Amino acid sequence: MELFLERLITGLTNGSIYALLALALVVVFRGTGTLNFAQGELALFTTFFAWWLTTESIPVWIAIIASLIAGFVLGALIERLLIRPVQRRNDMAVLIVALGLFTGLNSLAGLIWGSETKIMPSPFPNGIDDFVSVGGARLYFDALGVVGALVALMIVLTLLFRYTRVGLHMRAVADNAESATLAGVRTSRILAIGWGLSGAIGALAGVLVTPLSPQQLGLTSMFHVFIAASAAALFGGLDSLTGAVVGGITIGVLEAMLTGYVSFIGGSLQQTSALFIIVAILFLRPNGLFGTKRLVRV
Repeated sequence: MELFLERLITGLTNGSIYALLALALVVVFRGTGTLNFAQGELALFTTFFAWWLTTESIPVWIAIIASLIAGFVLGALIERLLIRPVQRRNDMAVLIVALGLFTGLNSLAGLIWGSETKIMPSPFPNGIDDFVSVGGARLYFDALGVVGALVALMIVLTLLFRYTRVGLHMRAVADNAESATLAGVRTSRILAIGWGLSGAIGALAGVLVTPLSPQQLGLTSMFHVFIAASAAALFGGLDSLTGAVVGGITIGVLEAMLTGYVSFIGGSLQQTSALFIIVAILFLRPNGLFGTKRLVRV
């Protein structure tokens, strides 16, 4: 029972990390109708920035706040300078730009900070004795911090989309940008805000995941997280905040249980499981569990 609880806790922690990045993907999609394939590398770049600030004797919490601001600004600039000019042409152009950003941000991070593995300090207590016991299993405070951050972010985003003018405008732009413009919505500003929020959420996911990762901070740290987060967003529905959280937790727990109880699954096969989930969802339920079907008028 103790071993099962430890694997369950590991799955919930990893799932919370996947859900954080999946929420960033959902925010972009709900605000702009676009899937940002560079989300993982944007999170990686801002995490490197936070790590660099800590090496300059800046407290980790201040470094994290600065990385969130940097993520927002970088996301908004990417939308304004790179995405918006090509989005007028076709969606394939946006996809190509996003893939270019994927490799470009990774290379830029390596150029600025090097390819050596970095140690990102945790914003939460993460010593060997910093845990509480649950049924004999250890629940560390840094893992609790990740879950708490996910809950807080979910509440903030729900309030944003349901009860604020900006959130309602983001939903309107994603549904039909032309109609939103005719209704008086400043579409260009809303698009920039959507990408900016996504960049900030990605930065939060990055600074929380790297202290928990055995590999710490490297140029490949966010790749598996991004794949799993994409599967989580598709699983729950690309326009559903609840679906992103449910999808992230489900995939995290599923990975932990498969790795623990199915002996031949581990390493690369564990990472490949998220890809299988993506393919299965696209075949069986393209809109995800909580996604809404889009109606097209002809």
